[in-house]
Formats: sequence, structure tokens, C-alpha cells
Amino acid sequence: MDLYSFAPIAAALDGAYFVVTALADALVPLAGAASSAVAVILITILVRAVLIPVGRSQVRAEITRRRLAPQLQVLQNRYRTSPETLRRKTMELYTEQNASPLAGCLPTLFQAPVLSIVYGLFIVATVNGHANALLSDQLFGIDLGASFLHYLAAMDAGAGAIVFPGLLLVIAIVAWQSRRAALRMAPPAVEGTPALPGNLASVLSWLPFLTVVFAAVVPLAAVLYLTVSTTWTLVERSILRKRMN
Repeated sequence: MDLYSFAPIAAALDGAYFVVTALADALVPLAGAASSAVAVILITILVRAVLIPVGRSQVRAEITRRRLAPQLQVLQNRYRTSPETLRRKTMELYTEQNASPLAGCLPTLFQAPVLSIVYGLFIVATVNGHANALLSDQLFGIDLGASFLHYLAAMDAGAGAIVFPGLLLVIAIVAWQSRRAALRMAPPAVEGTPALPGNLASVLSWLPFLTVVFAAVVPLAAVLYLTVSTTWTLVERSILRKRMN
């Protein structure tokens, strides 16, 4: 079953579609044929700005995990043969530090539906039973519904040969910087504590590059969204980490 055809989600998607198309129409005098692309960018910025409190909660939880990681690793090493004692000692540590092991989880769950609706608006051809006209609009002569793979298959040497690689390069640079930040924020190793198998932190740090793969196969409208969203997230996290550390 298509998730975006489920009635409540389809209705929410239709509401988002109305907002974005209305904004695109209002931007026509300023942006002309690129008004829909500009609307995609502005809506993405607006949504990310509204979710700043969520980002703040996630960074606070990240810093707390890093601060408590050495003590948690010592507890895990000391009580690994006694799960009940380990659980009790872990909760005592969180209580002493006025923290929660679930910190950051609820904010993440809160933002997921919002981002899914916004992202879905830029990838589905049909919204609540009607055509998604956004994907038929253009940027530099490129349909917002066309993907990089489409241009590769067509061997088109037009604007798509510049726009798509340029956006993918930006996303790749952001992914690389995000990986570096993730490695810097990884909990420090504790002497005498077993290391994660296969250096799990290093392996997981490559996950941001999956966005580059997704961006290569989704419509241009979604690529614009991914470019703006990932760049915003990188900058936002960098600022919040400096202020909250």
C-alpha cells in the first residue's frame, strides 16, 4: 500500500500542496518560471526553522550521551554479568545527572511525520487523487519531476548536466562534513572496556552519504528539498553544539 494514499496522510499532503502552490503563484512576479522551485526552497527553510526547538533537544541529548558515555561504559563493563544490576545502576546514573536515556527520541518522532509529508509532496505524482502540478513546473528548463537518472538515460547535455551534479556535489560535501561532526561527537573510548564491533561508530558515520544516493533517483523538487534540508541541519547542529557545549 502506498503510504501517501492513506486517507489522513493524503489529506495532510493535500493541505501542504495547497500551501506550496499558493506560495508558488505568489512568487511568479518575482521568480517567473522558477516560482515553484523557489517555493520548494522557501517551504523547506520555513519547516526547518519551525523545527529548531526539535534540533535543540536532539543536540542536548547528543551532548548528554557523550558526557555520560564513559560512566555508562564502566557500568556495562562492571555489571555485564548482572543485567538487572546494570539496569538499576544505569537509571541511578541518569537520575543523578537529571537526564533521561530517551532524551532526543520524542523530538525525533515528532519531526518525522512533518518531514515525511513535506518530502512526499516533492516525490509523488498524485496528491489525494489529483495530479501534482508542482512536478510539471521547471527550473532552468528542467522539469521538477525529472531525476538525475532520467537525464543520464537521455544523455541530455542541457542544464540538467550542470544542475543535478551541482546539487549532488553540495549534498556530498554536507554529508562529508556531517560525518566529520559525528566522529567528533562520538563517545570517547574507555580503557578496559570492549570496543564496539567493527568500529560501529565509524561505520554509522557514513550514513549521511545515503542521501546522495537518494538524491540521484528522486525528482528535482526532492533534490532541492534534500539540498536545503541537509545544509540547514549541518549549520544548525554546528551552531547549537558550539552554544550548548
